[in-house]
Amino acid sequence: MSTELAAHHTVVVIGGGAAGTSVAASLLRQSPDLDVAIVEPSDVHYYQPAFTLVGGGAYALADTAKPQAETLPEKAKWVRQAVTELDPDNNQLTLSNGHVMSYDILVVAPGIKLDWDRIEGLKETLGRNGVCSNYDPLMAQYTWECMRTFLGGKAIFTQPSTPIKCAGAPQKIAYLMADHLKKHLLDQFSEVKFYVGGAALFSVADFIPSLEKVINRYGIQAQLQSELIAVNGEEQLATFRVTNKDGSTEEFTESFDMLHVTPPQCAHDFVRNSPLANDDGWVDVDKYTLQHVRYQNVFSLGDSSSLPTSKTAAAVRKQSPVAAANILAKLNKSVLSAKYDGYTSCPVVTGYGTVMQAEFIYDGKVTPTLPLDPFKESKIYWQVKKRFLPPFYFNYMLKGREGDVPHKPLKK
Repeated sequence: MSTELAAHHTVVVIGGGAAGTSVAASLLRQSPDLDVAIVEPSDVHYYQPAFTLVGGGAYALADTAKPQAETLPEKAKWVRQAVTELDPDNNQLTLSNGHVMSYDILVVAPGIKLDWDRIEGLKETLGRNGVCSNYDPLMAQYTWECMRTFLGGKAIFTQPSTPIKCAGAPQKIAYLMADHLKKHLLDQFSEVKFYVGGAALFSVADFIPSLEKVINRYGIQAQLQSELIAVNGEEQLATFRVTNKDGSTEEFTESFDMLHVTPPQCAHDFVRNSPLANDDGWVDVDKYTLQHVRYQNVFSLGDSSSLPTSKTAAAVRKQSPVAAANILAKLNKSVLSAKYDGYTSCPVVTGYGTVMQAEFIYDGKVTPTLPLDPFKESKIYWQVKKRFLPPFYFNYMLKGREGDVPHKPLKK
């Protein structure tokens, strides 16, 4: 792999995560001589879907990480810089070292920004005082330390109202905590609370009744429209803003012994401040072709895009072949015929050894891949999540291989 910087590349991919790597690998698999550059500052590539299992003590953090140089496609040029500015009117972008790159095709896939600063006091106490988060790989191990040493008291889990990557992750770790307490006979001495900033427990209504059964089984106290806004780590106090049915708001402060925080999230600054962004800051693309609605030589997929579906690696898995096909069509001056149907998957871990596999497409239509009841907890899907998906991700998806098992609408 070359790390030499050229001023111009046929295809420039911003981001060396799941989205950027898989689409670059797919392009080079289909067109080996294509000039592709990947702009990515990080030296480590993490398999992020396993962070929940790391936080629950069921997976080793070391097994989620690989050197970036081993995961990027060999024929791509790796530009080890961050992007600071996008100038699509001139087909250019500016790097953190001040260099300017130009392109024929731009693929915007830098992931999502974890906005820790939006919660007052959080950064000062994260990683101590019982305040943890699986959304930072270095903090996920502290989540397990908090769980492992918890001898009773109050454990609070939060989910913000903003879009987040892996929308089921905040409740997955709450279920693991509740199961952990039950297995160690600590549940009778403990409270588990789950505060959700939004108006629903899950984005697809069909799964909510089944998830409510899980919450009730564990005795978790769930409350919607409750946004974490401040943390006092030294005194172990969390402050929430509650939105009432009439639209009015009020605040309350609650003590905790353990606080797992899912941070608010948004598009990276260089995306939000660019002509590519929609009013919410995401790269404004057609939801089927993944092509920008105004700049025809720009494509986006993954967490930074405006695609109206959950932000997961499973979604990227289905978006990448579409993006690659349409990019090649654009280069060949052909019609963009590949379409993305909004598929995503969220394996909702409901306890140690069980998963509810939520799969769906646009408009919340449930579309299972395997002939199993999607609303029932499954031991099979636990094994799939823990043992099959990580090597599939590194050895298949990131290599640009696209063979897949089709998903089908659920027959009611």
